[in-house]
Order: sequence, then structure tokens, then C-alpha cells
Amino acid sequence: MKIWSQLNSTEQQALLARPALSDSLELTNTVRQIIQTVREQGDSALLDFNRKFDGANLTQLALPKAELTSAEQELSEEIKQAIRLAYNNIRQFHAAQMPQDSKIETTPGVICELKHSPIAAVGLYIPGGTAPLPSTVLMLGTTAQVAGCARKILCTPAGKDGRIAAEIRYAATLCGIDEVYRVGGAQAIAAMAFGTESIGKVDKIFGPGNSYVTEAKQQVSQVADGAAIDMPAGPSEVLVIADSNANAEFVAADLLSQAEHGTDSQAILVCDSREVIDATKQAVERQLAQLSRKTIAEQAMQNSRYILTDSIEQSLQVSNAYAPEHLILQLDNARNYLPKLTNAGSIFVGQWSPESAGDYASGTNHVLPTYGYARNYSSLGLMDFLRRYTVQELSSQGLQNIGPAIMTLANAEGLDAHRQAVAIRLEALK
Repeated sequence: MKIWSQLNSTEQQALLARPALSDSLELTNTVRQIIQTVREQGDSALLDFNRKFDGANLTQLALPKAELTSAEQELSEEIKQAIRLAYNNIRQFHAAQMPQDSKIETTPGVICELKHSPIAAVGLYIPGGTAPLPSTVLMLGTTAQVAGCARKILCTPAGKDGRIAAEIRYAATLCGIDEVYRVGGAQAIAAMAFGTESIGKVDKIFGPGNSYVTEAKQQVSQVADGAAIDMPAGPSEVLVIADSNANAEFVAADLLSQAEHGTDSQAILVCDSREVIDATKQAVERQLAQLSRKTIAEQAMQNSRYILTDSIEQSLQVSNAYAPEHLILQLDNARNYLPKLTNAGSIFVGQWSPESAGDYASGTNHVLPTYGYARNYSSLGLMDFLRRYTVQELSSQGLQNIGPAIMTLANAEGLDAHRQAVAIRLEALK
């Protein structure tokens, strides 16, 4: 436990440091080589990488349509109902975000419009690993579906048997996704960004992943013929602000629910009560022993921080400085503090709002900015799947009204052709 007010600014900054990322130079070069190989060799490179990294000996990348439609028969009614509940809540929340086009006459005869249209082709990346992630399929797929994206493709690594979990396949069908490809890692990002014989190029790539996936997304977004991406991201994280009345068992459960994501996850408790911090530490030890992913969570908790503050106000300042992906408020009258919280990906208000709700089924999106990016990036939403553009239409009167000002400004910038484009029209109106 660290006492915030007893630290100098350098020590405070060090206390809020994230776990170090992988060796960036080695990672960058490895991912660059993978991307180049996919660009040069296409499907054959992807099949080779499947064998090398995932042990999947496939002859084709596309998941047969029959395996998509069979998912419903492979799942219990209980899991299907849970997936549908989450799907419906996510759909409702994101449908409410649909923007309105606008149209205004800025000067008589000058009409300006703001319009929105869905991104035509989107690529959704679903990580593999030790557990299937239908929740991420729903977060990305439902939002793309509501936005009206004409083409939605999904890439996820297959198991050694070439199969994809039924939960992922079922969630994909709910979201109207009929293109599913069995490929993961940086190679999947390269395939979606540049296209191969089987996988058509997309305009924007969405979804979380490991450091290789994150690096690949950054690289393909920086070249003109690549693809845009949703956001940069690092390991997942949670910060809990608690007061003296907080339930230590609840707080411990929230810290551990984040820690079990991966060994590089970070869980932080900021509290103005030494007693609650001590009780939470004890609860973490008790609960940790019962977890099926105990080894992973135990390693992640080595990155944890317990910070004692002088007041709730100081706790809020610590949180804003850290800018957490997930922020949980275990405070009396928690909603009253929302206006003072400036940096967070998603906020969970009060003791009955665990992070798990947002991860799965409340309706908000769980694709969030991490590693401090919550200072300047937003949580994923409908607008990320739309593009906005402007329209202007001038009548002859409108051009006469603003034409002289346009010519004056063009003259000031020394752009004769700009001035002439107006002058020639104004002359024609005489």
C-alpha cells in the first residue's frame, strides 16, 4: 500500500505506470515481416502461419457456411438465451446513438449539409486463446449491423481441429456475419488490410488482440493502401475508487475479474480508508485461491496497486491522472462524482455495477481505450462504424452573396485559380 500524499510527483507518476510492453523493436520487425509475407504470398502464407502458430492444418481459410448455421444446434438453450439477451441490449444502446443529418442555410442561397453513411467494408478481429469470446463478436458485430455496414467479415484463429467455438459462430449469425475466416494474429490483420485470394480487403479493422495484433493494426493504418483502425490499445486494466463504506468482497471481485484477463492486466484500488484496503487485500487472497485461472490472475496481481488517499477528492484526481480503461465507483452517492471524472473508457457507478456487466450484457461496448489512451480516445460506439461528410449547394444568389469574400480570401493566400473559379461565375451572372 502506498500513501499518495507522501509521494513526490515523480514517485506518483511511477506508481501509476503500466506494465512494460514487449520489446518494441523486435516486435515491430517481426510484425513487419509477417505483414510483408502475407502481402507477397496471400492465402498460402496464412495457411502456413496457421500451422506454425496455431497447429491448425487447414486447406481453406473460409469457414464453411454449414458450420455457421449448425452452431444453434450445438448450444444449450441457456447459453443461446444469454447471448440473445446481450445482443438485444447492445443493439438497443447502439441504435440510440444513430446521428441525425443536419442541413442549414448559412447565408441566403448557401446550403450546407452534414450527412452520415456506414463504412462499406469492416473487418472484425476476435482473439483466440484459452476461451471463446462471443462477447467481442457481439460488441463489434452488433454495432456494425446497426450502422448498416454492407460487408462484415470476421477473422479468428481456429483450434488445432480447424473448428471455431459454437458460441462465436452463433453470435456471428445473430449479427448477420456470413464471412468468417479461420486465421488469427498479425497475419489476420494484414489479410484484412490488404486482401488475399480468399479474403477481400476491408476499409477499417476493429477488435482487441495481443501485442502482435495491436502492432499490426498500427502498422497497416500508417500506409496509404492499408486500412483504418478503431483505436490503439494495450493490456486491459481497471481502477476502483472506494470509500470507507465499500464492500471489500465486491472490490476484490472487481480487481480479480480484470486480473484474470491476462498476466499483463492491471488492477488498481484507490481508497481513502486504510481498513478497506486491508480488508480488500485479504479478500483478494481468499477469492484468488478459488479461481480456475488462478495462475494468470496471480501474475497479473503483481502489477496491482493499492493507493491510500486523504479524501475522495484526491482519489478522483488519482483516477484522472491514470485514465483507466474501466473505472468502478464503490462510493456512497457515486453518481454525484461523475462530473469530476474526466478520463475513463467506461465508468461503472455504485456497488451493484460490476465491470462484468459492461463486458457482457448491459449494452455498452467493451472495446475501450487502454494504456492511458482514455485521455484522448473514446469507447467504441456507433459513430466508429459510420463516416460523416459534408455537402454544399449554392444558388446564383448564394454565390453573389459570398463570392466577393471568397475572392478576397483567395487573393490573400495568393491562389489565383481559386479566385478565378468564383470571378468567372459572377461575370456570367451579369
